[in-house]
Amino acid sequence: MNITKEQIDDLNAVVKVAISKEDYQDKVEKILKDYRKQANIPGFRKGQVPMGLIKKQYGKAVLVDEVNKLLQDNLNKYLTEEKLDVLGNPLPKQQENFDWDNDNLDFEFELGLAPNFDVNLKTKKAVTQYKIVADKKMIDEQVERIQKQYGKLVSKDEVGKKDEVTGFFANEEEDIDHKTTIEINNIKSKKAVDALVGKKVGDSVTLSTKSLFKEDYLLSSALGIARDKTDKLNIDVTFTIEEINEREPAKLDQELFDKLFGEGKVTSEKELKERIKEDSEKQFEQQSDQKLLNDITEKLIDDTKFELPAEFLKKWIQISGENVLSEDEAKEEYEKSEKGLRYQLIEGKIIQENNLQVQFDELKEFAKGFIKSQMAQYGHMDPKEEELESIAGRVLGNQDEVKRLSEQLMSQKLLDLYKEKANLKVKEVTYDDFVKEAYS
Repeated sequence: MNITKEQIDDLNAVVKVAISKEDYQDKVEKILKDYRKQANIPGFRKGQVPMGLIKKQYGKAVLVDEVNKLLQDNLNKYLTEEKLDVLGNPLPKQQENFDWDNDNLDFEFELGLAPNFDVNLKTKKAVTQYKIVADKKMIDEQVERIQKQYGKLVSKDEVGKKDEVTGFFANEEEDIDHKTTIEINNIKSKKAVDALVGKKVGDSVTLSTKSLFKEDYLLSSALGIARDKTDKLNIDVTFTIEEINEREPAKLDQELFDKLFGEGKVTSEKELKERIKEDSEKQFEQQSDQKLLNDITEKLIDDTKFELPAEFLKKWIQISGENVLSEDEAKEEYEKSEKGLRYQLIEGKIIQENNLQVQFDELKEFAKGFIKSQMAQYGHMDPKEEELESIAGRVLGNQDEVKRLSEQLMSQKLLDLYKEKANLKVKEVTYDDFVKEAYS
């Protein structure tokens, strides 16, 4: 067997594979002899079928199968030994008048080659790294929410502007008959607030669903119907009051602090606010990091210029799926995937040049940290090491989980690298300003 490469240009090549009869004959003969031993053909005893008949029935299929195996094994070996960085898979070139009866068989494969390029993490324009801070307004609102959440309900005779009202929403035509509790503070319509304030248990009021609540999702919950049915809902509903309560805020005392953070961990309102600020900003950091990762990705794609073997990739896309695509369909798929392919190449080069690797031990520690944070969400704040080890072992026994966690860990390694080497400018913002700037 002889394999040679013809370089067409920097991004395209043709590999030629010449296979002689000596490369496959022994294997084909052995398989056909095994077929002969097992063949059951009417008129002949088992194992006594003439070899000529076996070759006539099975010879071509066995030959094709064995030659294809030879091609696959040796072509892959050649690409590895020659260190050819190919995109997609080699595409066999169609050859006119190809004859499987020839002793010597010649094949050609088109290759799409990965481009050579440099990645500069110091992008031309600095990327904004947001530092989200919890301001006084946010902290005070969080303290108020905590007091409200852990406060107690006090029954009232009539509805006030800060009360919680339990009752039934009804509309016979729309088949609405749903018991719910609403907070007057969450009502957007001034007309609705005026209609409710001063009412007593047993009273009924008619409310319009249009712009009834400050948040749209509250209407779906209040009426007990699907969200997609409330998006443009504009009807009148009757609300019959069953219960009126005022929520008396919890006192900011040691009992509440211990309930929130554990005994003695927080001992004053000042420490409570400091803890809220710290916890909030830690959560904000995850959003800021994701935004930074996305922005640097976009910037690297824009700044790192290189050509791709586009025509080869379109042909490869056309035939590589379950169903063969038309040229137009393949072109459309290529255009959709080109940006992602570019970043795969850029990311691969960054990982290689900076020797970023995911080792099993650090993957295990990463998994344990992930498990610990998950357990904390359900109130299990201090799991034992042997418990984490056991759960991590089960998680890492699942290859899909290993892949998912490895990708997350590599993203974290890339993020750490970008923070160290990329051209960044830090901007301190409140959470509201971050949302406006990041997602406007």
